[in-house]
Amino acid sequence: MILFIVNSLSGNGQGLKVWKRIQPLLQEKGIHYRVEFPDNPVHAVQLLLKNVNESDQVKAVAVVGGDGTVQSIVGELAGSNIPLGIIPAGSGNDFARALGIPLTPEKALNYLLTGAIQKIDIAQSGNKTYTTIVGIGIDGKIAQTVNRSRYKKWLNMLRLGRLAYVISLLQILARYRPHTVNIKVDEVETIFSDVWLIAVANIPNYGGGMNICPEASYTDGVFDICIVHGISRFEALRLLPLVFIGKHVFRPGISMLQGQKVKISSSSPMLATGDGEIIGETPIDISIRKQAIHIMC
Repeated sequence: MILFIVNSLSGNGQGLKVWKRIQPLLQEKGIHYRVEFPDNPVHAVQLLLKNVNESDQVKAVAVVGGDGTVQSIVGELAGSNIPLGIIPAGSGNDFARALGIPLTPEKALNYLLTGAIQKIDIAQSGNKTYTTIVGIGIDGKIAQTVNRSRYKKWLNMLRLGRLAYVISLLQILARYRPHTVNIKVDEVETIFSDVWLIAVANIPNYGGGMNICPEASYTDGVFDICIVHGISRFEALRLLPLVFIGKHVFRPGISMLQGQKVKISSSSPMLATGDGEIIGETPIDISIRKQAIHIMC
């Protein structure tokens, strides 16, 4: 049996619309499934554990939602043999993009039912786990602004969710102040001045498809880390188009590192996000959990 966790509110209602498109296909194919509609991330975990603990029939879990919905339950699946599938229905769907899962519901369902199962790495910070990128700095402010904005809803309805991140960046860039940051990667410690952002990446992309760490891999056992520092606001703005194609890494003001454990502290607190959701402020520790979950992709 496949347990579907459907976030009805994901993508401002896209989650429920997507479920209504794939449910008839499941019935048509004779797939044995159960569906749950959680009210919030905590409820999603409760429903997952209830179903898994009460029945040994749950052979896979499929999320209909975005990166935040995946993040809410992935920690409970880590270390288990129950694979996770994804039907994208969020604003950015960056995890699905990185896995090569189609954004069209019907095609995504076909991938889920016929694709291979693969073990992948995840990120751990405190007692929380993340599948995509932990971002610190201006991208934290961007995520905060996007999640509070009205235009996110309308852009999602037009399937242009990634533009919300660009609009927020333009709003914030003029008033954001960069920080001095101490970054310890494994046993090597470095101080960076005038840091705009740090991306600790398990996958290449975030923010709806921005290739912040083009070489990042969810199977290589290390993070790719991008630090944007020591450049002006104008130079930071000029980098934006290059980020979408991953060519920013060759420009001045970009430092790329790799490691399994990352510790970040700053001259004053910087917002941190995980999988696009606010998770706290610096100082923050992030470590990799190798081959922690099974993914259907």
